[in-house]
This record gives sequence, structure tokens and C-alpha cells, in this order.
Amino acid sequence: MNYPQENIKPYNKSESKAAQVEKMFDHIAPAYDTLNHALSWNIDKCWRRKAINLLKPFHPQHIMDVATGTGDFAIQACRVLQPKELIGTDISEGMMNIGREKVKQAGLSNRISFAKEDCTSLSFQENRFDAITVAFGVRNFEDLDRGLKEMYRVLIPGGHLVILELSTPEKFPMKQLYALYSKIVIPTLGKMLSKDRSAYTYLPQSIKAFPQGEIMTEIIRKAGFSQVKFERLTLGICTLYFATK
Repeated sequence: MNYPQENIKPYNKSESKAAQVEKMFDHIAPAYDTLNHALSWNIDKCWRRKAINLLKPFHPQHIMDVATGTGDFAIQACRVLQPKELIGTDISEGMMNIGREKVKQAGLSNRISFAKEDCTSLSFQENRFDAITVAFGVRNFEDLDRGLKEMYRVLIPGGHLVILELSTPEKFPMKQLYALYSKIVIPTLGKMLSKDRSAYTYLPQSIKAFPQGEIMTEIIRKAGFSQVKFERLTLGICTLYFATK
């Protein structure tokens, strides 16, 4: 199925979304962490902690962090969950190169590694991981259904999927305030710090178009997952999904 966000691209209509997303993240990588924390007022760290805590009772030992970016989620998850291995995958080497340096500085190179992977066609064998996490990355998938099915394939039976994704608030007054913030503040601040206005115009557009809440849970179920649930965080600015294979 084709979802609205799959047709939203950062730069042009001719290149594939995956190629443009890779180019975009390579370009904004140096400013990404600063912007990410600034645009979310550092609340993103609390969202990550909440997502990681969902996995704590299951003690996953082999974790893949999809769309790992600069490795913030991977590092935080590794420190809390203490797995034997954590592989961060992404299509942007520019982002992962920053992540590799952060992992090295954190002294976690023996447990966290990075691999360039297309989420819609993963190179890993079936039943490879007991947990998969995705923080703020699924809306960038070129094919959401294929990406979810691939994650299902490489999870062990009983394994867990945790997704954090930005979403649009639905209730007054946060809905109206967020609309102004995403239309004016995000593109302006993004252009100032990253020198790439297109990237931070794409961000709110892709968030607005992305299926959320009950609709997203049905899409996750369609990929094969069971026990799918979701929780809106910070008045709906972010949504947390949790599912089991």
C-alpha cells in the first residue's frame, strides 16, 4: 500500500525517496544532534528513556536499532539494557560516522557496531534479533509495509519492536500551537543551523502525512505483529508503539 508520507521527498520528484533521504542526512549530519535536541527542547531524551524501559523486563541480548542516525538511542539503550550486541543500521554513512565517534568516546565499541542497511531489504538472516528499535525513522521509509515486514522477519518469535515517531497533536490548544511551530520555527531554525531549509521543511510535512495512532497500529499488525499498542507522549507531539512477533 502507498502511504502519503512515502510521496514526500526532501529535494525533488525525480530521485527515489531513499536516495534523497540518504543525501539529506549526510548533509545535515554535523548539525543534527544540536537541532534534534533544540527542536524538541531536549524532551526527546525522556521519550527514548520511556521506549527503552518497555524492553527492560525482557532483557534483550541482540538488538538492532534501525535508522540509528548518530547513535543516541543505541547508546542510551546499551547503557540501560546491557545487551551482548547492539547493531545500529542506517542508510546515511555521514550520520553513522558521527555515531561511531560517540560510541568510541562512550567506551561502548565492544558492544555497539554500525552497518549501512536499507530497512526495506535487510541483509540479516531470519530470527536474528530479540528486539528492534526505531526512533524517529519510520516516516522516512520509502516503503513502510516492506520495512515493517523486514523487521518482523529478522526478529525472533516473541521478540519485540519499539517505535518512537513524531506525530501531530489532535487537541486544542496544542494542535494550533504545534501547527505554528512546525510551519515557522522548525524550517527557520533548521535553515540557520544546518544550512538546509529543504530538510527542515520536509520534516514537518512528513510528520503531518504519516499515519499515527490507531491507523499505525493496524499497519503494524498487517506486517504480522501481535499485541500492538501505542501511547501518545507530550500531548501528542510523539507517539510510542510497542509490538510483539
